[in-house]
Amino acid sequence: MNHQPLVSVLMTCYNREEFISEAIESVLATTYPNIELLVVDDSSSDQSVQIAERFAQADHRVRFFINEKNMGDYPNRNKAASLARGKYIVFTDSDDWMFADALEQWVDWMEKEGAEFGIFKHGISEKPMFLPSSKTIRMHFFSQPVLMNGPTATITVKAYFEKVGGFPEKFGPANDMYYNLKAASQTTTLFFPFPLNGYRIHGGQERNNRHSYLYNNYLYLQHALKELNLDLTAAEIKYLSSKNKRRFVTNSLSFLRTVDDRTSLIKALRITKFSMVDLLKALYIKSL
Repeated sequence: MNHQPLVSVLMTCYNREEFISEAIESVLATTYPNIELLVVDDSSSDQSVQIAERFAQADHRVRFFINEKNMGDYPNRNKAASLARGKYIVFTDSDDWMFADALEQWVDWMEKEGAEFGIFKHGISEKPMFLPSSKTIRMHFFSQPVLMNGPTATITVKAYFEKVGGFPEKFGPANDMYYNLKAASQTTTLFFPFPLNGYRIHGGQERNNRHSYLYNNYLYLQHALKELNLDLTAAEIKYLSSKNKRRFVTNSLSFLRTVDDRTSLIKALRITKFSMVDLLKALYIKSL
């Protein structure tokens, strides 16, 4: 690679003293030579701040910031992006790790293709694949869901991240899903068959209320179908919206039945404007 633009690696952190050292070390060990690592702590109450400060003092590539009050996941990611100086931004979480040579390969392909947005999708092809927005959107909805990975599976030109408005902050854990659709709908997407980061599963991870998770996944897609300029016909948008409503109601019914929460089920029906006839239809379709 002749040209090696600066890449901003964005690591947001909240109470990750057990894992943050390994996460930072993995970024600093990348084979790609031109990086800055921004660690943005969201008012941790453990030793995460002290650990990150030591790395910042020892390595000029590490820039460390502390929020005066807790912002939450996606507002903090947006803040980190606003502080970035690089051409590209990538995310890695403070409890995960970055694969040593992945960033170098990702940037090489982004530069060769002139891509603005890239995302990891396992099994999509044997080598990186570049698709126009129309094919990406139609593949996602009608073939295989290729845009379902989170921030740590993406790379974006910073100027493009700003152009599309960054992450929304009203869809809870589904903010990234809306962002992926918006980013992919306005430019060609480079799909990588190999990941940038390794994902760690542990007991301290944030867990969302199951019904809240279902609701936010319903909400982001309804908004995306209505608000984004997706390459879909009016009939296809109507079909996908109805399918999304059925999925939300039937999944809510399955979940809320286990916790005997009839009030939330009625609320779910009202949110989607489902009638009891619609509910029976949805249950019938699900049983087929």
